[in-house]
Amino acid sequence: MVIGSVFSQLADPYLWMVVVFSSVYGLVIGAIPGLTALMATALLVPFIIFMPPLPAVASIISASAMAIFAGDIPGALLRMPGTPASAAYTDDAHGLTLKGKSAVALGAGLFSSVCGGLISSLILTTSAPWLARAALSFSSVEYFWLGVLGLSCATFVAGPSLLKGLASLLFGLFLATVGLDPVSGMPRFTFGSSDLMGGLGLIPILIGLFAVSELMRNSNAGPAAEAEDSHAGSVMGTAGGLMWTHKVGILRGSLIGTLVGALPGAGSDIAAWISYATAKRFSRVGGRATDDGAVERIMSASAANNASLGGAYIPATVFGIPGDAITAIVISVMFIKGINPGPTLFLNRPEVIYGIFAIFFVANLLIIPLGIGCIYSFRAIMKLPTAVISPVILLFCILGAFSVENTLFAVGLVAVFGLLGWVMEANEIPLAPAILGLILGPLLEQTFMTTMLKSQGDLVTFFDRPVGGTIGVFTLAVWSITIGLKVFRPNGPAPTPAVEEGTAD
Repeated sequence: MVIGSVFSQLADPYLWMVVVFSSVYGLVIGAIPGLTALMATALLVPFIIFMPPLPAVASIISASAMAIFAGDIPGALLRMPGTPASAAYTDDAHGLTLKGKSAVALGAGLFSSVCGGLISSLILTTSAPWLARAALSFSSVEYFWLGVLGLSCATFVAGPSLLKGLASLLFGLFLATVGLDPVSGMPRFTFGSSDLMGGLGLIPILIGLFAVSELMRNSNAGPAAEAEDSHAGSVMGTAGGLMWTHKVGILRGSLIGTLVGALPGAGSDIAAWISYATAKRFSRVGGRATDDGAVERIMSASAANNASLGGAYIPATVFGIPGDAITAIVISVMFIKGINPGPTLFLNRPEVIYGIFAIFFVANLLIIPLGIGCIYSFRAIMKLPTAVISPVILLFCILGAFSVENTLFAVGLVAVFGLLGWVMEANEIPLAPAILGLILGPLLEQTFMTTMLKSQGDLVTFFDRPVGGTIGVFTLAVWSITIGLKVFRPNGPAPTPAVEEGTAD
């Protein structure tokens, strides 16, 4: 009976019109550097507030899923991640584009995003109550160790020099301390500026480090887009072989994304970084420096991106606790529409909750045709001369930063960190660890201080809980092994020229 009701809801032409329009809107927002899936969702609220319950939620699901995927497109073609979650694998995707393999990079991101979204939708539909209970059992101890484990990703994304990678990571962690102390409320490193009270925004820094620095580096470049894409091939033609070859990486990324997304407050950023680092460390398809290795990392992290979206709806629908900022908006909309998310929703309004689950499958399948259209449109734009397209990209970067912070101070941050990113890369200091530190810094600090206050300064409490202690021991083992390998094998065998060339890419 419930299944019949769900199919009758999906047969509504108005619902399909809302889903398609929201999907196109999400693609446009996500493909513009600086405009995030959260922003796309927030801008929809004034319109969906007048819609029936299912189309309103479907609009948010469709727009956010498309926006998360669309962030991969400027990352691959311009080395400018459209969303923070895309920053994890931007270098790999753009490296493939520079080799004339943009179709491989974009096809890998497209179809792995669809797979990740579908797998998380299946898990959401079948295992939501159990996973929500597991997620709610996490305390500040588990979140702290997850944050420290996430920082371990820096050792995998740092490049050939671990020292420079750690320096970049510490710089990102320092940037995360600017603003008000999360416990005492005291200002830190604000220098009396009210603009710094809220901390340094992630989006302006991300745009500056990746987008503006890339524009500065390529300011004297000719119109190379045609040469790069002349042998790019068909996006669809790359699908079958890539998905089968990297099926393990896609499944691994989907599971990581779903589990991390189910943790309230974690989000797609952390899911993408953890999945990317895991793929880089445990890849069995090609070497780390080969194109096959890059493709696997892209597919694993892209799958985690979209899978985290479905995972975030697990605590939101089962317990009414938002998994991220997007689901917080969804819960608010559901309350306004007279739908109370929680366990009783499965009993009193099963047609509504399973209708929402069905929309996940529809939205992720729509990524294929609409995403391919967006990719080819973007590649056509890339054929314009550099002198024409660079000022337009810079304008979108400025608008993206300003629209997030609504201050000219954010525009200044873009300029400062653009110059800083250019200097860092000129000295071969990787940018990815700095972004990782900026993302995980607040989570790390807040959970550490909260745990210390609850335990009255007893450090043993970080190992008292079974799950937290296990994650802690595993994390310390990862750090110890990494440092030990560097100390006891400082002069390992020299890499071959082919590996060195791949690493540079």
